[in-house]
Amino acid sequence: MDYTLSYSQASSHYIDIKVEAKTDGKEKLQFQLPAWRPGRYELGNFAKNIQRWKAFNQDGILLPFKKLTKDLWEVECQGADQVIVEYNYFAHELNAGSTYLDEEQLYVNPVNCLVYQPERAGEECLVNLNLPEDYNIAIALEEVDDRVFKTKNFDELADSPFIASANLQHHEFNEKGTTFHLWFQGLFKANWEKIEKDFRAFAAEQIKFFGDFPTKNYHFLFQILPTSFYHGVEHSASTVIVLGPSYAVLDEKGRYEDLLGVSSHELFHTWNVKRIRPIEMWPYDFSKENYSRLGYLSEGATTWYGDLMLYRSKVFTDAAFFRTFNQLLDRHFNNPGVENLSVADSSFDTWLDGYNIGVPNRKASIYTEGALITFMLDVEIRKATNNEKSFDDVMRSFYNNYYKQGKGISEADYQNEVEKLVEKSMSEFFENYINGTDDISESLAEAMDYFGLEYKKLASDEYFEAYLGIKVLDGKVYSVYPNSIADRAGITLKDEVLSINSIKINNDLSAWLKYFKEDDISLQLIDGNGFVKEVSLEPRADIYYGKYEVNFQKNRNAQQEEALEKWRGY
Repeated sequence: MDYTLSYSQASSHYIDIKVEAKTDGKEKLQFQLPAWRPGRYELGNFAKNIQRWKAFNQDGILLPFKKLTKDLWEVECQGADQVIVEYNYFAHELNAGSTYLDEEQLYVNPVNCLVYQPERAGEECLVNLNLPEDYNIAIALEEVDDRVFKTKNFDELADSPFIASANLQHHEFNEKGTTFHLWFQGLFKANWEKIEKDFRAFAAEQIKFFGDFPTKNYHFLFQILPTSFYHGVEHSASTVIVLGPSYAVLDEKGRYEDLLGVSSHELFHTWNVKRIRPIEMWPYDFSKENYSRLGYLSEGATTWYGDLMLYRSKVFTDAAFFRTFNQLLDRHFNNPGVENLSVADSSFDTWLDGYNIGVPNRKASIYTEGALITFMLDVEIRKATNNEKSFDDVMRSFYNNYYKQGKGISEADYQNEVEKLVEKSMSEFFENYINGTDDISESLAEAMDYFGLEYKKLASDEYFEAYLGIKVLDGKVYSVYPNSIADRAGITLKDEVLSINSIKINNDLSAWLKYFKEDDISLQLIDGNGFVKEVSLEPRADIYYGKYEVNFQKNRNAQQEEALEKWRGY
């Protein structure tokens, strides 16, 4: 199949797409638009962005077609040698997994907007980009002619986002035989020396970890926005990362740690997820949900190792790494949903309610819980092998003995690989913490103690979160801790706080709550349906939403110190 992408008016945000396919004598051809994109395990419903869709033969004569499903079209060939499909796609969403067009750039995730023929998905594709002459193109595909790119199959095409713009900034470096390209689109004042030093360090650490890098070229595609933003999506030979605001991206006290963190995370995905993949996604089926319970491996292990690679490469200091550990603890202990849906079931259910909060306190996070599970299993392996083996060996086995042998990972494979190293059954651990909802607090504390670490719970910075049990954003309640003071008083999601003790709230709820900390509190609220209500609260010392902090400075014995140094890999 051959594709041509163009546009006539960038401000309309419509991309014009032409697809040419040989009929090979068939009476009908089917064209499927992907229903989801790898990296986000929820239905995308991309077809809603198509305004018009038509099919022609090689002479430009219209062919009849009909829609079979929400994103599958069938064309009657009527003896044609070739079917040409022409449609447009509304590209007005700018995040790391979307497609976007304006006067400054054309940014495309092909998995959003390019149809394919399911029975011919393994064939080569050509992509022709009809763009302004001064545009440069950041893309991982092979260029075979001027602005014409070739892919081995549709999978490679779907997995190859690109940014085309006259304003792209580019820098590259070579590490262990791979050329790493850094592309920045948007308002960005580059410090290439600083960026290359840190990116080279964590890239080298990850290559050392797995033993090789899967591609000869790798592209970091950055969209830098003037507003606050944080999002990344992995691909086989590239990643798209959206970050902002511009002024904070290289600021050591701003978002620079976020830039490093998300970049290391997405690079680790080059092995884990793009190649080490759940068996249910081997291969991908873009037409429907690909259910898997292994989110704790795909996203959780990557969350853990993305930051650990920065720590081992000395890009992250002790303080920087343990800030990320603190965040994991905050997210775990402040999410009552971990008591209701296991991390494995939560992985399965990403297809149900995606990555939204959903109904209150329903599910666990595959990122957070998966990271903590990885850490705890790492300690189990280190204990059993006197620090000779670790979860690192599990990941390397997945890469060498599964991916390189052409197969995906099952839940049984995951458990078996751990049990090979610890030389005992881990069924209880898996039943309690992965497939169950048992409290991990005690086991987590024991794992941390192996390195001479401990954590403590403090009151959250925000008074109403810590002592009342609600989280408020822009005056509206978006989380209520079960059985907290606020919960028992009848405060619920989407309630908007109007006043406290007869004083109108003007984006200063926290300040007034602290002021009245020793007093009874009366809140006037308006609920999501427009009804006004009043509640009375009597604050107590109970901390609901806490702030968690790892004590790295705890005195360690010689055994703990040795274990810590091996873990850090210094």
